[in-house]
Parts: sequence; structure tokens; C-alpha cells
Amino acid sequence: MSTPPSSQRLAAAVCIGCLVAGCATAPTPQERPAQVPPQATLPAPKPAPAATKPGLDRSGSKQVGKASFYADKFSGRKMADGSRMDPQDDNAASKTLPLGTTARVTNLETGRSAVVTIQDRGPYVKGRIVDLSPATARQIGISREDGVAPVEVTPLSIPQPDGRKPAGDAGR
Repeated sequence: MSTPPSSQRLAAAVCIGCLVAGCATAPTPQERPAQVPPQATLPAPKPAPAATKPGLDRSGSKQVGKASFYADKFSGRKMADGSRMDPQDDNAASKTLPLGTTARVTNLETGRSAVVTIQDRGPYVKGRIVDLSPATARQIGISREDGVAPVEVTPLSIPQPDGRKPAGDAGR
């Protein structure tokens, strides 16, 4: 059996005290303990500011900006899709393209291009639209000394929200 709340115990003690003292009347309002207000309900948590973040771009539109490449310290670390970053693979990071997107990245200075798979999020530097694995960066002509280069990113295949990956829809 659970213990009654303290206000009920106090009221019972006052009544028992009155009975023992010989008074058969109920306690007056002044003698009654104050009612404890019910617990205040907390306001509902505010939704995350997702509306202010850019959404995923499933339009298939080309993007032009700067590409950089992963630093050596990221080799072997988990990427957003759960796989490990392999500096020799064709992996890339984008803030706006859905994970699993395949895209052609073209260096606008050299004209060289490579096909990458978006497996991570980033880059988080203003003006940069894609981070490339070191092997892919070298393939399109971005050296460590350059660090960044102007590129065009053309989505080739974009996974849909339901998991489907249409063949060749993107990049029209």
C-alpha cells in the first residue's frame, strides 16, 4: 500500500488530534492545510530548426562551386552513410545531395572529370560544394598545393526518399 501524500497525512493528523482532544468538529478552513497545486506541465519542446537548414536537392540540377579534398586525418573514419573513408575510393561529401547519389565532378580549370558517390556530409567551408577523396581530387587535377578548385557537380543518379534509385533520371 502506498503512503498518502503529505497534505492528506497532515489533514488526518489534525482530525485525529481533534478527536483525541475531544473536539468532534472538522478542522476549520484556517486549520486545513493549503491545497498543493498540481504539477505544472512543461511546455512542449520546440521543433529543431530544420526549416532554416537547406534541404536535400533531388532536382538533378548542376551545381558550380569549389571542391576541396579530405585531409589525411579522415582516412578510416566513419562517414555519414556508416562506411569508412577510403582515400583511394571515389567517395565524396556534399551538404545538399542525398547520400548514395552518384555525380560527375568536373574541374573547370582542367576539364578533367570523375564519377563519385556521395557518402558523407560537408564541406563546412563557405563556397565549397563538395569534398573529394584524395585519389579523386588528383584524378581531376586538384593537388595538395592547390587545395581547392572550381568544379561543376552534375548528379547522375539520385536516390529517392523511398529508397529507389532511378537510373539516369538526374542531370537532364
